[in-house]
Amino acid sequence: MRKMIWMFVLIVLIVGTGLFYWKFYFVFGEGAKSGELNFLVKKGYIFKTYEGKLIQAGLQSKGANTIQSFDFDFSVTKESIAQQMLTNQGKIFNLHYKEYLGAVPWRGFSKYVVDSIISMH
Repeated sequence: MRKMIWMFVLIVLIVGTGLFYWKFYFVFGEGAKSGELNFLVKKGYIFKTYEGKLIQAGLQSKGANTIQSFDFDFSVTKESIAQQMLTNQGKIFNLHYKEYLGAVPWRGFSKYVVDSIISMH
């Protein structure tokens, strides 16, 4: 009986670890986004992370003569990338990001994490 309890606990731990990895560390998607850096701030109560917003160029709708902008909220984990973005705020950035299924506090508030700057001008 004791052996069965230990096997059950072990299976629950293995499955729980696998689900935690899948939810928070499995890279669901990768891509690039371009736009003007609106802001980048370092914030958090315990874990200080960089959070930013990129304003992407809008498209003109067919019916009305309006331009719509798209926001891209993201987190930055590397200090060097954040510093480069902070010193060039307001410029057009082309950013490479990874998309996770969930956010963890020490990585940031967003499930989109910028891992490199492709170009800026």
